[in-house]
Amino acid sequence: MTDRTPVRTGLLTVDGATLHHEVRGEGPLLVMMPGGSADAGIYDAIAADLADRWTVATFDPRGYSRSPLDGPVTDQSPATHADDIVRLIDLLSPDGAPAALFGSSSSAVVALAALARHPGRLSRVVAHEPPVVALLPDPDTGRALFAAVREAFRRDGVAAAMATMAAGLAPEEGEAAPGPEQAASGPEQAAPGQERAAPGQERAAAAEEAPAPQQTPTPEQAATFRRMHANLPVFLEHVLCPFSGYVPDLVALKAAATQLVVGVGRDSRALLPAVAAEGLARRADAGVAEFPGGHIGLTEDPRAFAARLREVLLAT
Repeated sequence: MTDRTPVRTGLLTVDGATLHHEVRGEGPLLVMMPGGSADAGIYDAIAADLADRWTVATFDPRGYSRSPLDGPVTDQSPATHADDIVRLIDLLSPDGAPAALFGSSSSAVVALAALARHPGRLSRVVAHEPPVVALLPDPDTGRALFAAVREAFRRDGVAAAMATMAAGLAPEEGEAAPGPEQAASGPEQAAPGQERAAPGQERAAAAEEAPAPQQTPTPEQAATFRRMHANLPVFLEHVLCPFSGYVPDLVALKAAATQLVVGVGRDSRALLPAVAAEGLARRADAGVAEFPGGHIGLTEDPRAFAARLREVLLAT
């Protein structure tokens, strides 16, 4: 498939919001949830590659980009976002067939909530590096980090919050934090008009996931960059702490363990989100799948990431 795969767009009214969604391909339904400040555009290349086998649905989470809230933005709940997913599945799979679900970073937290709350609507769930601090060896340190990031945003803005994230996302096990050349597969491309964030961990944490580097961004890519950058204040103020502070229902996840695959990045296993993911897999008796790249591997090499996701979804 190519990036020219036809895209069908729509709007779905949910409780308190309207969700912009995009659909490609034919076959069993696969819903791909964007993490951090990203929206549906983050999956353009991956969705095109997978649309030969699945009906791939992507969307802008409530309060982001083209999915406005009915009222003022408030702290977001993984459970509410999980219920949004089920509404989208009900719309796109009206015969009741279960859907596959992929989430990365903060949206992997939503994936866990969705599986715990609605296991019958899901066939396979791939949760890539959910940064759930409750599953860390030292949860209090993780909570303090994300609270400090939010406080830095409130006091000094986005750039300060990103710098705080970078400083705090040190590897576990006392290893040295990877430098920019190790943390990213290549130089990252800032959105037009965007502050240049330092590469590496703060990108991973905030998941301001830009497409893989190009010589020159297309107008569509530039628009995606601008949308995702505009979402950062909502992410830092209303998503980061509630989602990282989510406590998974391990009893429910254990009961659905055959449906759950925990993803970890090949290059990020020592960082906080991957450590939390490994803890989740152990405590929920779930399988672990290694993916190319690091925490934002899906943007570092979308085609390789799509190929690995295909293998994981088709594994029996």
